This record gives sequence, structure tokens and C-alpha cells, in this order.
Amino acid sequence: MNEMNLQTGEVMPARKGRIRSTASLLAFSLGLTATLLAAPAQPKGSADQPSNKPHSSRHSWFEIGRASWYGKKFQGRRTAGGEKFDMNALTCAHRSLPMGSWVRVTNLGNRKVAFVRVNDRGPVPDNRMIDLSWAAAHRLGIGGTAKVRIERVTPNDPELIASLMKEGEPPLFPGMPGVGGGRLVGVADR
Repeated sequence: MNEMNLQTGEVMPARKGRIRSTASLLAFSLGLTATLLAAPAQPKGSADQPSNKPHSSRHSWFEIGRASWYGKKFQGRRTAGGEKFDMNALTCAHRSLPMGSWVRVTNLGNRKVAFVRVNDRGPVPDNRMIDLSWAAAHRLGIGGTAKVRIERVTPNDPELIASLMKEGEPPLFPGMPGVGGGRLVGVADR
């Protein structure tokens, strides 16, 4: 392969070292780009607590830990996200996931699943990963605390959309119509 001198217009034989370094740089850049594109986005967590360290698989971010719930005592109070807390909505408090993000919570004791939206910060006890609203805990069969798997999902996740469209269920969030009171047109991530 030859090189052209842009100042003189002369065509000169290429230097082998330059081709090798250019090829090496190109290979490194492609490898770095592929690595960055393949890495799932993870919320910031504290690296000094190994039990709280989120795990990631090829397909999704997840963590496993204890869940608790909160209800009547906090009903109507403002959440960290600015909403009024509704114990009958499927919401949760998490330390680091972005406000408005969605998670699939699986009770590892009975395999029940609930989709909840992050609208608060917490939980307060350090040994817990997530604080669920009373409705979410009830749906998961949690009376006190339980070991759960928490997976972040996108708003267009088919299982999430199907769970939002179930007939005969009350509204999931304040101001969101139920099946009888309106139609869900779409879900957007904030």
C-alpha cells in the first residue's frame, strides 16, 4: 500500500511500521467500542458492600437481596421523587436506581413476580436492597421481609406492558386510570 504526500502530491511506498501501528490502533478502537456497547448500564452502587454489589448477566442488570415494605405510616407523604406515597400503588424505594425506572421483583421463596416503579429512596436498614409499597409486597406474598431478585426492565418490556394491562386490577399509580377508567396508551422512561 502506498502513501501520498499531501504537500507535494508524490506517491511514496508506505512504511511498514506505520501500517502496523495504524492497524493496531484500529483493532484496539474496534475492540473498545464493542466492549462499551456490550456492557449493560448499571446504577452506581457502593463497592465496599459485597452483598449489595449488583450482578450483571449478558441480558440485564440484577441484584439479589432482602426486601421489606412500607405502608400506612407513610401514606400521603412526599416521596424522594416528589410524588405522594400511595401504599396501594406498585412502587418502591431503591438506593441507586434512577427515579421513574422500572424493576421486575421476584420473591425467591415463592417465585411470585411484580413490576414496580422506583419513586423513592431507601430502604433505611442497610441489610435491605429494596423497600416495596404495601401493594407490591402483597402481590409478592411478603408479610415482613423476603429474599428477592431485582431486575431493571425497560418501559417497552412485553411482560411489563402485559402486567399494566391486566383486567380487573386497580390503578398501579396515582393518577393512572385502571382498565375500566381509561386506556393505557404507552409507558415512557424518564
